[in-house]
Amino acid sequence: MPPDPVTDPGVPVRDAATIIVLRETAGGPAVLMGRRGASAAFMPSHVVFPGGAVDPGDAAISLAGGLNPTCAARLAVESARTPNALAAAAIRELWEETGQIAGRAAPWPDAPRGWRGFARTRHRPDASGLTFVFRAITPPGRPRRFDARFFTLDANRLASDLDDFSRAEDELGALSWVPLDAVQGLRLPFITSIVLAELRAGHGRAGPPTDVPFYRDGAEEAAFRRIHGRA
Repeated sequence: MPPDPVTDPGVPVRDAATIIVLRETAGGPAVLMGRRGASAAFMPSHVVFPGGAVDPGDAAISLAGGLNPTCAARLAVESARTPNALAAAAIRELWEETGQIAGRAAPWPDAPRGWRGFARTRHRPDASGLTFVFRAITPPGRPRRFDARFFTLDANRLASDLDDFSRAEDELGALSWVPLDAVQGLRLPFITSIVLAELRAGHGRAGPPTDVPFYRDGAEEAAFRRIHGRA
């Protein structure tokens, strides 16, 4: 069943996916974040997680490792995109914006356009470490609107050097591991602040959360609901 968000007639809502990579350090947990450019059309100069819109080809990507069944079931709620397409988009955006590989070692000679750089690392995308934790629709009045699904991923599941961002494209600058206790001092989008509060509340919990918050910011009201259910 396709989503039915409260929409701004002039700005379509695009499906999107984001990965929050969590790394345990000597000083406590940290998250991978970067700063959007000052001239960016969406959230200029804000510090964000890597992520972006789902591409048409993401639905055809064969994942080396599948999603947790509970996460897949929740991603399918009110969504025109398949769970695998959303997971693939999150992995692709992580690669494009940070150069980090959420993948499993395997040759991929027939990778489609948009994935060939990833394939040259001799990995295939692996969603088995992703956990669906949050969903939010961008409020009206913005030049772009997204229906974003947020995933967490343990940094130990990455098949790349955690401090090497040399293969990243230029969409995000100042890529770094930000201590979870220090993020509120940064210029964050409103939804990012809410997601981080949820992360702190659930830090250390194993497996999918009890439910997934779904924040819908409409033209007249903003409301939370919870996505329940298991596979």
